[in-house]
Amino acid sequence: MLYREDLPGLGRLTLTTLDPAADAALVHAWVTERRAAFWGMLGHSVDDVREIYEFVDGLSTHHAYLIRLEDHPIGLFQSYEPAADPVGERYPVRPGDVGMHLLMAPGRRPPKGLTEAVGAALARFLFQDPAAVRLVVEPDVRNHLALRRLELSGFTFDEEVDMPTKRARLAFLTRDRFEQRYAVAG
Repeated sequence: MLYREDLPGLGRLTLTTLDPAADAALVHAWVTERRAAFWGMLGHSVDDVREIYEFVDGLSTHHAYLIRLEDHPIGLFQSYEPAADPVGERYPVRPGDVGMHLLMAPGRRPPKGLTEAVGAALARFLFQDPAAVRLVVEPDVRNHLALRRLELSGFTFDEEVDMPTKRARLAFLTRDRFEQRYAVAG
């Protein structure tokens, strides 16, 4: 376990490093559902998913995690160094930028406030690193739900950029802005 935080009214959230071999079938089930279309893996096989995350696991600049709530897997989280990612070719990367991706698992209707609480916990996890100054995300411009959640979480929007597989909207959340909106201790 890399991180633990008690989310009031929701339970104990933990982050563990994704194990490409052991977790491929679970992640495959999530990323191939229609609601995960923006993740870009709808047509992937279990082996494809395993190979992708084996590649990610071999990088020192990119990391993949399973999010659990009370030991039940509820999502996939990735962090990365923008300068080592295609997004870094599309905006002026600053020292302290940290990229992130979040996919909440499908299933029954989540408890009210879960996605916001998870998002804040993940930001606290990333901001534990004193070198992290600003979070960077680049959701597909058609992903209106993600864009709305980012806005409600305090991200500020920047320009649209063309990524290899999508038209994306850059958004940023500085440590200062985050600390003004959320408690830092977790």
